[in-house]
Amino acid sequence: MTTTDIRVAFDRAAQKRRSSLFRRFLRHPGGYLPLAIFLLIVLVGVFAPLLAPMDPNLVDLAAAKAPPSPEHLLGGDSTGRDILSRLIYGTRTTLWGALITIVTALVIGVPTGVAAGYFGGVFDRVATWISDALQSIPGMIILLVVAAGSRNNFELLMATVGVFMVPGYFRIARSQTLAVRGEPYIDAARVSGLSDGRIIFRHVITAVYPPVIIQTALTAGIATGMQAGLQFLGIGDSNVPSWGAMMLEGFRLMLTYPLMLLWPSAALGLTIAVLAIMGSTLAELVQVRTPRARRRKDAAVVAAADAPAPTGAAQHEAASSALRVENLRVVHATPNGETEVVHGVTLDVAPGEVVGIVGESGSGKSQTVFSVLDLLPSTGRATADAIWVGGTDVTAATPAQRHALLGRTIGYVPQEPMSNLDPSYTIGHQLVEPLRRVHGLSRAAATERARAVLVRVGLTDPDRVMRSYPHQVSGGMAQRVLIAGAIAGRPSLLVADEPTTALDVTVQAEVLELLRELQAEYGMALLIVTHNFGVVADICDRVIVMRGGDIVESGPVDDLFAAPAEPYTRELIAASLDDAAGRAELDRHRTEVPA
Repeated sequence: MTTTDIRVAFDRAAQKRRSSLFRRFLRHPGGYLPLAIFLLIVLVGVFAPLLAPMDPNLVDLAAAKAPPSPEHLLGGDSTGRDILSRLIYGTRTTLWGALITIVTALVIGVPTGVAAGYFGGVFDRVATWISDALQSIPGMIILLVVAAGSRNNFELLMATVGVFMVPGYFRIARSQTLAVRGEPYIDAARVSGLSDGRIIFRHVITAVYPPVIIQTALTAGIATGMQAGLQFLGIGDSNVPSWGAMMLEGFRLMLTYPLMLLWPSAALGLTIAVLAIMGSTLAELVQVRTPRARRRKDAAVVAAADAPAPTGAAQHEAASSALRVENLRVVHATPNGETEVVHGVTLDVAPGEVVGIVGESGSGKSQTVFSVLDLLPSTGRATADAIWVGGTDVTAATPAQRHALLGRTIGYVPQEPMSNLDPSYTIGHQLVEPLRRVHGLSRAAATERARAVLVRVGLTDPDRVMRSYPHQVSGGMAQRVLIAGAIAGRPSLLVADEPTTALDVTVQAEVLELLRELQAEYGMALLIVTHNFGVVADICDRVIVMRGGDIVESGPVDDLFAAPAEPYTRELIAASLDDAAGRAELDRHRTEVPA
């Protein structure tokens, strides 16, 4: 694939993301309703000369303070001018002022924020200092000075308001740029020879523009309110219809003619409200979120005509199994629809049995385990004919009932130990809290049990470990801590998802030996997920081989190693390199070969 092809592919992907956001915005009640109202307000401002029934500055003394009538639908103001006409023309003035403010803030704030975040150094420090200084300046005093010096020039006043909005855009653009500047793909683009300008426009801006869109919607509302406030204070040309000037006149006659204050106040409030709602909706949709899988009442069983045949088979009675899953299917929502990643697998684990699920990355083994643990992300949806845990059918259990099994009946050992411990709390706190909240132990009893399980997993100084933060222990110790946390609740089923992936070889062997010892000591069923057949050979009684979301082979470990039926299984076994020569053997062979 050429560089041009890659660039076109990225462009299409970015366009798809943008169009997907727009479609979701239009489907959201907080999107299409305020957008429709705002577009109507914009159309009123654009076509004001066609919509206004008369000249907004035409004075008809007979209509002074006139109530609503067929000739003056909203009545007349104190000098006899038509309120409806001035309200319509005031829409144009309001939108024009907001546009000037937004453009000024965007043009100054976003480029300087991106440049400061990307290049850093002196420019970053100076730009940040100026941004902070702008926020400390009393804006209203500056606006009054500008109004006096420019003879109430409306465009200059709104541009000044835009300058005071620059720090908001600057901070957002700078923080987003700082967040992506150190990403590996930025370094890769730089190493590939792309210029800084190209990197900024093709890679950095994609991370900056979503929050800028939100800020723009909010800035438009703020600018509209500030504009009305300035006009309410009498700053501006009295001959130019504006909502703020109308509110000032209505405020003076509020007790005798309240309708004059009502109409511009309602128009201003409606405009600011729809802009705020659109900004809030965009903030919700722009966040890094993925589509949610549909949850339908009839989704428990996939139509037999459309679904592939289930794979795998149960080896034990459901009532006597620690875990039994029948015809499990997992689908994930994508921008192009739902995609099934696990295709009807059936498996079980008996009490005291060690079963390994093995397969390459993307085979569906972790998705299967996450479905059992009810830990699928929001994109995922799992359906099954039956799920049994500890001899109990939990197929129709509520999420709360499924969650109650975790930490009690089911223990979980995740991969990457450092990523699964909260760096903000000590290890002791993270072990004691579940014992107190889930099992109702007192602090003293929970602490004592935590110390005991730490000793049991081979940590000889439990008090020091409990006082330590995650970054103060090694990866092997952190994995032992996670194992201790998983067995502290004394579960009947322990699920280990690639528990040795992030560890070196010697520590892997120690962790595997520990898991096997704990399983035998506590009589737990152990379901271990791995991509390494060496792990399976070390501790498993039975193995389930998965590929592409299906179970392709299963059976006792010895039988499967001796005579694998599937070529894929033979490939996995060969890839484990268990038959490779060791270092000592290689050195001995090298000395025996003559030079």
